[in-house]
Amino acid sequence: MDVSKARYHHPIPWDAEFKAVTLPALFARSTQRAPDAPLAHFLGRTSTYGDLFGDAQRFALALKERGIEKGDRVGLFLPNVPIYISAYYGAMMAGAVAVNFSPLYSVEELAQQVADSGTRLLVTVDAPELYRTAAAVLRESELETLVVGELAAMLPSLKGIAMKLFARSRIAKVAHGVDILRWAELLAGADRMPHFEERHPELPRIDPQDLALLQYTGGTTGTPKGAMLSHANLAVNAQQVASINPFGEAASEVFMGALPMFHVFANTALLNHAVASGASLALVPRFETAQVLATIGKYGATGFPGVPTMFQALLDHPGLARADLSSLKVCISGGAPLPAPVCEKFEAATGVRLVEGYGLTESSGVVSVNPYEGMRKPGTIGQVIPRTEILLLDKEDPSKTAPAGEPGELALHGPQVMQGYWNRPDAAKEVFVEHFGKRWLRTGDVATLDDDGFIAIVDRIKDMIAVGGFKVFPSQVEAVLLGHAAVKEVLVIGVPDDYLGETPRAYVTLEGEAQAEALRDWLNARVGKHERVSGVVIREELPKTMIGKLDRKALKAEELGDAG
Repeated sequence: MDVSKARYHHPIPWDAEFKAVTLPALFARSTQRAPDAPLAHFLGRTSTYGDLFGDAQRFALALKERGIEKGDRVGLFLPNVPIYISAYYGAMMAGAVAVNFSPLYSVEELAQQVADSGTRLLVTVDAPELYRTAAAVLRESELETLVVGELAAMLPSLKGIAMKLFARSRIAKVAHGVDILRWAELLAGADRMPHFEERHPELPRIDPQDLALLQYTGGTTGTPKGAMLSHANLAVNAQQVASINPFGEAASEVFMGALPMFHVFANTALLNHAVASGASLALVPRFETAQVLATIGKYGATGFPGVPTMFQALLDHPGLARADLSSLKVCISGGAPLPAPVCEKFEAATGVRLVEGYGLTESSGVVSVNPYEGMRKPGTIGQVIPRTEILLLDKEDPSKTAPAGEPGELALHGPQVMQGYWNRPDAAKEVFVEHFGKRWLRTGDVATLDDDGFIAIVDRIKDMIAVGGFKVFPSQVEAVLLGHAAVKEVLVIGVPDDYLGETPRAYVTLEGEAQAEALRDWLNARVGKHERVSGVVIREELPKTMIGKLDRKALKAEELGDAG
């Protein structure tokens, strides 16, 4: 990508070099440098790099002893807890492929992905809802082994004792046996390396091009697919993200870990980013506004990657004005478009810069972001991170590039782009195209690129609404309606129309008083004729995905009986 140095505003040249290494190598490097440095703060207990690297290596050795071989799949069915870190890197040290599963999955959802991935061993915790789901899948699938960590053991000693004594309803009764093992006992039998080497001599050699992670897509079209991400994909993306931090000594950074680590955004922007930098994570098991505000203050969080609904929730919390956010240098919004009113109100209320970025499962998590300092362009997803190239394709024919100056389907080329989809070569053929001698990943997002190299996402191709002979981008209509003082959240979908085929309809939640008809008239006076909505529906809440972003697919299913 030909990027003018004068117009590239990240604090490192676009053509900077990044070393393709394994994720355990990144972890070993930071641990060797400072084994006593904090890596995870969790509800009052801090685990160091040495602690968690040692546990990861012990887990890897235990996997080998149980017959897990290079390339076998090891699943993580975990919230944001310290053993996630050890299980994630430990599986990779053993040469296994980690598979992330959402802790919100039902038995059916988990069983489907366990079967699709061929997961042999699954790690979870003794939270009742998680353990019950995992145990049911163990009984009903080809899954061989369940490893269960104790939540009480991850807390400070007094908190852990109190949980066992007074919060028994929050601890599952685990039926330990041949195929259900305790995390602590599994690790107890393995050796610990004293010098934190990248690879224990008994473990297999792994290569940066080896498969490291199966990350299932959100399933925007049909059954979720497993994106195959190599060590090099993930390690380079972590280094790319770390390289755009302009704030000085990276090891002193503390990242607010409210995004769930099973999600690709958090996997790169939090976990692998921290490990690549020698930084630490202030983890919370789930997003609860008061706990997040308290955690930022307690641990001096300097960076906060989140989704727009998280920043809206902070704005809505009555304790925001009293919270100590003085340590925060920047907040990064991803996962969904950042509404301009949310950005403006958040910055006015906190004094912290909130920048928007972009990524997807198939790109290991991060593609672009607005610079943390200096020039930025609200309403855009910023500039590509180093070594990432983009191309705009014709919206109707991806074998052609988009006409100059017109929106097109965003396509990506870079070291973080996935290898393909697990057991789905057919699906991979649909998302990759050849141009200029390179393989480009089609994103399904329609974008524009300005003269300064800032990218704006117009909408998703599959979300475009066909009104007569016109294409309507829902996000553009949503952006106008968000300009109304009473509107808090909005989704626009196409609904059937006998004459036009489809017409847009808006669904909103409110933070003030307004009538549906008045909102419809206000909006329709401000958009093009073909963009006018047939109605506005006021709801108490709008559906959201597992990471908290507004879920258009679920809304369509609720309103139209259409699963997308």
